[in-house]
Amino acid sequence: MTQFESGIKVIPCSQEQVYSKISDLNSLESVKDRVPDKVQNLNFDADSVSFTVSPVGNVSLHIIDREPCKCVKFETANSPLPFNLWIQLAPVTEAQCKMKLTIRVELNPFIKGMVSKPLQEGLEKIADMLAAIPY
Repeated sequence: MTQFESGIKVIPCSQEQVYSKISDLNSLESVKDRVPDKVQNLNFDADSVSFTVSPVGNVSLHIIDREPCKCVKFETANSPLPFNLWIQLAPVTEAQCKMKLTIRVELNPFIKGMVSKPLQEGLEKIADMLAAIPY
């Protein structure tokens, strides 16, 4: 299993506010206009999100675990590379929290060399986008 982690992002909102938004994916309607051009057909409900990303293809994730105010865990339902994604939150102050994203994916050595950099860059872009949305 190969693990990729985003940098730690500081969000100027409470841990509870951020958790409330990311644990119910319906509340992410506001990100639709912020996704890169490579991401299309973004759809979500309370527990799942799906999109098409060029050149990867269709990707669907669903929430498999919620740890109130601390972590939301996702698993792929459809993806060229099956993976798990964690969004972890930690308080800084009552009005500020830290966020880190982690992906674990099973990669053979040949594929790992080709996809490590794009996966890391994509993870950072997702973390930046999540850190920038209004909570």
